Amino acid sequence: MARLPRFSPTGLPALVLQRGNNRQPVFLGPDDYLHYLDCLRMAAREHDLAIHAYALRPNHVHLVATPRQADSLSLTMQAIGRRYARYFNRAAGRTGTLWDGRFRSAVFDPAAWMLPAMLYVEGNAVRAGEVTQPEADRWSSYRHHAGIEASPFVSDHSAYWALGNTPFERQSNYRSVAADGLSSSSLATLRSHAHSGWPLGDAAFLAQLERQGTRRVQPLPKGRPAGRSAGGADPEPSAA
Repeated sequence: MARLPRFSPTGLPALVLQRGNNRQPVFLGPDDYLHYLDCLRMAAREHDLAIHAYALRPNHVHLVATPRQADSLSLTMQAIGRRYARYFNRAAGRTGTLWDGRFRSAVFDPAAWMLPAMLYVEGNAVRAGEVTQPEADRWSSYRHHAGIEASPFVSDHSAYWALGNTPFERQSNYRSVAADGLSSSSLATLRSHAHSGWPLGDAAFLAQLERQGTRRVQPLPKGRPAGRSAGGADPEPSAA
């Protein structure tokens, strides 16, 4: 089955996942993480992509980002993929494919899901058991949002600014939100959409996306189409 075209509307954030080929490591030491962040900074600036959150894990990368131009996300990820793969192969003395095909991305409704998406990304190392507290993770944007150290290329989303009137208030409230954590249902929903690439939002948000008419925004129902009887003809296709 042909894969659906990528859905990346200008001005709407996306949850992005890029894995190493066969889930192999793509970071072997601190220099690798630092080089990737440098590639991310340069490519995002070059292609006008706002980075709201990130987490670099040994064999994959998570981002929350908003494209400001039609191809901002794709061009940024392509540039990072090429630049970092050349560096990593040379540094590791290897050849061949580094990344697992094309990256995955799921557009989401920022009004409902921006802070959960950020927490999902920045809590990755804690859930994996690599650190016990998110502030111990040097390779995520949590330390930026918690006020521990500034990341100059992170673009704070309005949902983060709404946490307080001063930087201290925003940072303190974000730490509290992070300490509360995500519900199991929110975590499962974000994980599912990050891997599937289907847009995330309520019925009104999905209907708005569907009116843009570029591709389906929800998977087709499983099983026999409604109205079809065994041995009978398919019903006439709907307008959708």
